[in-house]
Order: sequence, then C-alpha cells, then structure tokens
Amino acid sequence: MSPLKPLLVMLLLLLTAPAVPASPSALQRVAATAVTLEQAVAQVRQETGGRILAAETVRENGRRVHRIKVLTPDRSVRTVRIDAGNGR
Repeated sequence: MSPLKPLLVMLLLLLTAPAVPASPSALQRVAATAVTLEQAVAQVRQETGGRILAAETVRENGRRVHRIKVLTPDRSVRTVRIDAGNGR
C-alpha cells in the first residue's frame, strides 16, 4: 500500500463530511450582551423618569462603564453607572 493512500482517504473523508455550524465566538457573545451609551441613557430615563444632564463612557477598574447624570422628578441629581459589558 502506498504511503499516500491513507492520507488521500483521510482527505476525502474530511471533504465529504457534513458541515457543522460554528458556535458563537466569545466576541459575538460579548457583542450580544454589550450595552451602548444610547441604550444605557434610554434605560436610565425610563427607570427614573428624569432628564439626562450628561452621559459618557469611561474606564473604571479596567471595565467600560457608562456614567449618566440625571435630574430626577424630585429635583435631585443622581449619577448612575451601568457596566457597558453586561448592562448592569
């Protein structure tokens, strides 16, 4: 038997094998759960019923955090932090 024959058989089996759908990559999973600044602002506006005074994305302890300053209906100013990676 030729030394190339087993390799050719293996190659033929690989080429004819059915395709298996790839599982989502870690990057796709992170993107699916990540929260944009606009989404975080809308969430804070809805939860507080207040007026957004300022919003920015900053790094805190190595993580991206949306920092949103809101004027609440009772006229107090609150700063809300939302983790950009998981929305919490």
